[in-house]
Amino acid sequence: MNNTCLEFRSLTLGYQGYAAVHYLSGDVQRGSLTAVVGANGSGKSTLLKGIAGILKPISGVCVPGFRRLAYLAQQSELDRTFPARVIDLVSLGHWQKRGLLGRLTSADKAALSTCLDAVGLTGFEKRAIDSLSGGQMQRALFARTMLQDADLILLDEPFNAVDARTIADLILVIKSWVAEGRTVLCVLHDHALVRDHFPETLLIARKPVAWGSTSDVMTSRNLRMARSFQEAWDEQAGWCEEDAEQARHQDHIAHLPHHHKVAGHV
Repeated sequence: MNNTCLEFRSLTLGYQGYAAVHYLSGDVQRGSLTAVVGANGSGKSTLLKGIAGILKPISGVCVPGFRRLAYLAQQSELDRTFPARVIDLVSLGHWQKRGLLGRLTSADKAALSTCLDAVGLTGFEKRAIDSLSGGQMQRALFARTMLQDADLILLDEPFNAVDARTIADLILVIKSWVAEGRTVLCVLHDHALVRDHFPETLLIARKPVAWGSTSDVMTSRNLRMARSFQEAWDEQAGWCEEDAEQARHQDHIAHLPHHHKVAGHV
């Protein structure tokens, strides 16, 4: 059985012809827990949008090996002024099975209650979402994600503006997903959280810098390299073809296990 959940083949993603992720190659194993790390503007959120199909590749491909995907965007991308209750928000996790206007079965309602209980929101069903704290809102969004029953889960900065207790609770939820055999990719900026809880890390600075076990990736050398790459990018440059210089860059990170790294440049 193929154990690959995702495969990237020289994947380049961007906006209006300008690349934000250059020539990413490698694979994500089923049941793995991977942090995606890099400076602001390094392409982390762009990568998740590419995997989710929101962005089409400029070049290369992303080969899916999953059946169902759940994508949790940053809270800043959500409109919290919409007049909805917690139960309305979480129920959207059923849309792939029932459609937006489909009737929920008794089993659906039971699953919804189970998910609310798992994130500590039992009793919040009728609360308006605009009355929730940042941590409560993120718990509700995790409940919706849980309800989707996806085998690949993408989380974009899920701990922004969230208190320490909620972070600890949601880390446990993420680990429970992995224990069930689900694959999780999580964009993070907190390096301590990455080192403490995420076995695998992809460090990017528009192009991949290192990818493998977190202890091998999150080194001072690799972080300095990522910072220097990020500072060197020309924001107005378009995308370019792979060449021998990109292949030579693999020598810097070839020691990392089972991932094929390719660097892009402008």
